[in-house]
Amino acid sequence: MRELGGLGGGSQDYVGDPRNDDVLISVNAQLFPRDQATVSVFDSGFVLGDGVWEGLRLKNGRIGFLDGHLSRLWDGAKMLRIDIGLSRAALAAHLFDVVEANGMQDGVHIRLMVTRGRKRSPYQDPRLTEGPPTIVIIPEWKAPRPEMLARGLKLFTVHIRRTGPAEQDQKINSHSKLNCILACIQAIEAGADEGLMLDDRGFVATCNSTHFFIVRKGELWTSGGGYCLGGITRDAVLRAARRAGIPAYERDFSLFDVYGADEAFVTGTFAGLSPVSIVDGRAIGEPEAGAADCSGPMTKRLRALYLELEADEARGR
Repeated sequence: MRELGGLGGGSQDYVGDPRNDDVLISVNAQLFPRDQATVSVFDSGFVLGDGVWEGLRLKNGRIGFLDGHLSRLWDGAKMLRIDIGLSRAALAAHLFDVVEANGMQDGVHIRLMVTRGRKRSPYQDPRLTEGPPTIVIIPEWKAPRPEMLARGLKLFTVHIRRTGPAEQDQKINSHSKLNCILACIQAIEAGADEGLMLDDRGFVATCNSTHFFIVRKGELWTSGGGYCLGGITRDAVLRAARRAGIPAYERDFSLFDVYGADEAFVTGTFAGLSPVSIVDGRAIGEPEAGAADCSGPMTKRLRALYLELEADEARGR
């Protein structure tokens, strides 16, 4: 079956690549063709969404910000009391073994998933788990669709709120993404690409699958972080901005500030920095008509600074 790609319209939409039809996927350190890679129906991830995951980007033979991704994975596993069963170095080596087996060097997105493992019975009690965790690595050739840069993303503020640590701590990058999926559904039904989500106080928290930034009067703002995942790209953008002397703040702000922003963009491992052109029907910024990239000047500068930081850290600088 030939991969199509381009079935959605958000920041995760990608250009289809027929090479993915024959990609090898790792399930518990064994490689399988795409249509033969399976896990048990008793697996904790399938039965309960009981697991943690990371999205990684392979560029020029290197995985960007790998240490940060592994730290987040290990922190989530500790929170859920899942013993990954491998050292960080061993898991990293396993990642590179999989991309090497597929002949991959660049333009690759990797989904790394760790679940509690197979259960004796489909029930939530962790003590019913048998054996080691399930570790799945899915590498795919993926490139963001260029149309997204040209038109920018359309966001819609959904009624579904991000929870705080007292409910389900958003720092856990868990397989349980129902809250975000419901937000995405509402945004799609409203004709938008992604849902902009508020916290339980009404301040802007994040999007359903990316982190949200605005630019106001030369300053970079993103949420305080208490109601969103500890984003690796989010953190890198903040560090890159501060390294360049750009005022960058993690703070509470409302839709009032968003609608009057000079620029807006979202961040994620897959697409990096993606421009936002419309929020709740209101145009953000003044993009150049017919431009291949509708990003504002600060967004373009930050994208370059982010890529520079990524390259420096890959070289150990």
